[in-house]
Amino acid sequence: MKETKFTTIKEIPTVEEYLTLRKLGGLSAKSKDGAKTGLKNSFYSVTIRDNNKLIGMGRIVGDGGTVFQVVDIVVDPAYQGKGLGKLIVKELVQYIHEKVDEQAYVNLIADGEAYKLYSQFGFIDTWPKSRGMYLKSR
Repeated sequence: MKETKFTTIKEIPTVEEYLTLRKLGGLSAKSKDGAKTGLKNSFYSVTIRDNNKLIGMGRIVGDGGTVFQVVDIVVDPAYQGKGLGKLIVKELVQYIHEKVDEQAYVNLIADGEAYKLYSQFGFIDTWPKSRGMYLKSR
């Protein structure tokens, strides 16, 4: 991993910070109300800041017992290539290994080439045994 002066902070970002960073990072848009509810219900969340500015984040959501999903891994493009994504995933995976039941199902959706990052931390393809799918709410 590249050397970085940044460290993770165990916190949930504000709704405005969350929406702004998602947009900067090219993630799908979320409504303000949806973000407010979703962030509040995060199981575990970490951020990275440069001074007070949110530059990276990642969350774990789920039922707290049997199913967990790693979501919202995003780094401000101006800070990409500095190992911050690895730092975020490392922190989330460490939490999973320490706190989550060993029989729980932990999953994520890897966009594009992001699977290369996640595989470094033990995530494996579910295909062909399983196929990830999604349903639009409307």
